[in-house]
Amino acid sequence: MHKITRKAFQIGKSCNLTLIAGPCVIESEDASLFAAEEIKKITEKYPVSFIFKSSFDKANRSSIKSFRGPGLDKGLQILEKVQKEFALPVVTDVHTVEQARAAGSILEMIQIPAFLCRQTDLLVAAANTPAVVNVKKGQFMAPWDMANVVEKLTSQNKFDVLLTDRGTSFGYNNLVSDFRSILIMQKLGYPVCFDATHSVQMPGALKEGSGGKVEFVPILAKAAIAAGANALFVEAHPNPPQAKSDKMSSISFEDLDTLLSEIIPIYEVIREKQSV
Repeated sequence: MHKITRKAFQIGKSCNLTLIAGPCVIESEDASLFAAEEIKKITEKYPVSFIFKSSFDKANRSSIKSFRGPGLDKGLQILEKVQKEFALPVVTDVHTVEQARAAGSILEMIQIPAFLCRQTDLLVAAANTPAVVNVKKGQFMAPWDMANVVEKLTSQNKFDVLLTDRGTSFGYNNLVSDFRSILIMQKLGYPVCFDATHSVQMPGALKEGSGGKVEFVPILAKAAIAAGANALFVEAHPNPPQAKSDKMSSISFEDLDTLLSEIIPIYEVIREKQSV
């Protein structure tokens, strides 16, 4: 398995767990700085590498009325400030070639959303930036089909690749997590992350928004870590019911702290067995 090695984190076999966490969308500069600082305080209690996540534009919201974020220019200014002020690596979604080039020149990691994981031009543009590229497996795809996604990135000599599972479509407004996906995608040669909060979404279930069963986040997260995931993705918000995006599937900072206390012992056991 290829190991991603950056100054602030390593992702791969035998590395500390990497946590990707933050509010779904940038709600304001102050809110982003507060979230980054609070989550950093939590993660400093555990042997984890923390990458702050928030989106400057949620381009695939259910409704035209939904809050999308501050946009590319203002959003990248905020994320760059987070990156510098707290010495944190930062990741954000990109949806176009232009966004990939802009974000990839500033941030440590850029993320290809699940619905766009097959978009060749976007993948190639992301691969030609200095950033680590995190690709979320589409809900509509089998894990072995991510081989073509990997090939598009490696064709551009991009090997700092993270693959993320976020559940698979299972009837209308529902997702199911198949933990075989973690091993299957790892066999492609790259580390795998599990997105515990998007996996409990109920897409479009609220007609003008997505629902979610946030109570299942801990059990899915623990199962993914037990299955050997190299990283965990969690959307966390100081007050989830007031979140401007994904309020039904985001967890509170307090619950994030509890979750880490429960999964770190599992991760350490699995890592020890893998090193034997």
